[in-house]
Amino acid sequence: MQTNRAIIFSAAAAAAAAAATSWYSVRKLSQSNKPLSRPAEAVAQAEPRKVALIINPSKSGGENATQAVARVCAEAGLDEPLIFNTTVQNAGQDAAQKALAAGCDTIVAAGGDGTIRAVAEALEGTQTTLGIIPLGTGNLLARNVQIPLDDLQTAAFVAVRGTVRRIDVGHMKLNLLDGSTADHAFLVIAGVGTDADLFDDTDEEMKSKVGWLAYSQAGLRQLPGRRKRVHFKLSGDSNWQTRKVRSVLFANVGKLQGLDFVPDAKLDDGVLDAVVLSPRSAAGWTWIFLKTAFRAKNKIPVMSFYQTSGISLRCAEPMNTQIDGDPTGQVNELEVSVSPGSLRLRTP
Repeated sequence: MQTNRAIIFSAAAAAAAAAATSWYSVRKLSQSNKPLSRPAEAVAQAEPRKVALIINPSKSGGENATQAVARVCAEAGLDEPLIFNTTVQNAGQDAAQKALAAGCDTIVAAGGDGTIRAVAEALEGTQTTLGIIPLGTGNLLARNVQIPLDDLQTAAFVAVRGTVRRIDVGHMKLNLLDGSTADHAFLVIAGVGTDADLFDDTDEEMKSKVGWLAYSQAGLRQLPGRRKRVHFKLSGDSNWQTRKVRSVLFANVGKLQGLDFVPDAKLDDGVLDAVVLSPRSAAGWTWIFLKTAFRAKNKIPVMSFYQTSGISLRCAEPMNTQIDGDPTGQVNELEVSVSPGSLRLRTP
């Protein structure tokens, strides 16, 4: 009986701690912590000349986004923006290539992080500037650069006429189980392990109804999993490290849903922040959550940070991967790198 009471008390205490830290993190969402370390670049083309808008039609708000961007263009004395839609088969790369071919110097992506990433893949390394209007579930990039989520007109103004900054772009090269390879760009965070299992397990119908809270249900299902052995080597190192992990994350930005998950991550510092998570149980996950929510400076053994320009990783058994919240398949091996300052982005 005493054992049962202890278990119930521990569960209640954990629930209370989770509720308190959740409330605390929501309050932190309003505080400024923009992950940009360099000042805005001095660019000759600060004002746009020709604008395109790429919309994910599966997201609500597309029509309002179109009207908002058209209004900003009209007020700036520009022609109406060219309009392109993404498709199920192509998340935005093809539309961005068409906009580039039409001579657009500012291309606005209206959708979730997946749409924004797809457009960014086409714009990386060019002199064309990316603007974003957040219409997705997580809107992680928009949150990190403080683009408003609930003010479409302001978001449209920033997307078309905001300050131009150069940001880093991460790349994850995957050796997939079928023998093929894939190279994906990411702007927010990529990973291998439990984080990818979570995104792969999230119910899309629930996600459309309740937004990012749908990830919580999948997260609870993934907590009891076991650690897996990986070998990884940081850029410039000759020795491989071996760890048993639940996830290895590669962060280009640090804030996730209000939590400063990787406090040192900056969008334009030229490095990636690798995070190795190795909890054995739910207690380990709670330890990670509390450290993150309360921004504790002390190191904990179940969460390690590394700053690097690249990392190679080998899995002892197949593991799921994800980029910016989209599942990208199972791998036994991958390489991650960063292209410093390779994308022009309009920010407030």
